[in-house]
Order: sequence, then structure tokens, then C-alpha cells
Amino acid sequence: MPLIQLFLQIMAIVLTINVGLIDAGISDTCLGCICDVESNCDKEIGCADDGGSDSCGPFQIKKVYWIDCNSPGDSYEECTKDYACAKGCVQTYMNRYGDSTCGTTCEDYARMHNGGPTGCNKDATDGYWNKIKNAGCSRNS
Repeated sequence: MPLIQLFLQIMAIVLTINVGLIDAGISDTCLGCICDVESNCDKEIGCADDGGSDSCGPFQIKKVYWIDCNSPGDSYEECTKDYACAKGCVQTYMNRYGDSTCGTTCEDYARMHNGGPTGCNKDATDGYWNKIKNAGCSRNS
């Protein structure tokens, strides 16, 4: 077997293995359902008290969540009120915790968004997941 053919076969195997390991992250559909449930995806919404701490922006992100997503943007308030920055924060958060503490379904992501990194294991997030389903998402959205 020529060396180039062997090299190409090995590369095909490596690529096949790696593609199976790559997770695309939270889908735009799932993000949309979370945004709808949190604020009707109101891009002008500010901050509101949510049990002793503020939740801000269309995804209603708390400061500890923003810190967990690597504190993007100029500040907590500015990022969470800017749709693109807030969306990026949610994506980073899900990529950080999706595989390590929960799974990577829309249900896992939604329950993490509501209940923190281990939210998928908390009974308290069941009601939130029902709201996400009512917004049009399924486990595999």
C-alpha cells in the first residue's frame, strides 16, 4: 500500500472519530425557547430582582452565571442587556457545563440555565422545563 494511501486512511479514521466527539452546543432553537420563557425575548428588558439577586436581559442572566461564562463584554449589565453578548454567554456556559455535569439535550441546557451547572438533576427545574416545552422545544431541539 502506498504511503500516501495509508496516510489518507489514517486521517479519515481520525476525522471520523473526532467528528463524533464534537458537540455543536446549544441550538438556536433551544436558545430561542429559553429567551422566550425568560422575557418573551424582549431585547429591551432590563434587570429585575429574582429571589435576592438581579436577573438581567433577554436571557435573565444572574451575575454569578455571567462570571461562569467568563465575564464577556464591558460589564455584567451591558453584556446581559446586549442580545449577542448575552447569547454568547449562554452558549459559553452550556459548553462549559454541558458534558461535565449534565448532558447536551435542550432539556439539559434549559434545566442548567434555570438551576445552575447541576440543574438537570434538580426536581426544582422540572417546572421550568415544562415552560420550555410549552414554548415549542423538545428534548432534542
